Amino acid sequence: MNSSDKPELNTKNWIWSLFYFNKNDQRIFVDKPNPNDGITLNFAQPKTYGFLLLVFAFFGFILYMIERK
Repeated sequence: MNSSDKPELNTKNWIWSLFYFNKNDQRIFVDKPNPNDGITLNFAQPKTYGFLLLVFAFFGFILYMIERK
């Protein structure tokens, strides 16, 4: 298996070995090179930023509901 089969294994797609950035990969969630480390986000996809916005909005709403009197 070469890096063209699994683009997340290509080191050119990683910024500072932390952030996955590949415009050609349409996935939002990508496995990390070491499968024991879990998954990360593909920051080259605009859908990723929409997902992050939804996550932050959800937790912001939860905090708002806890703090309101």
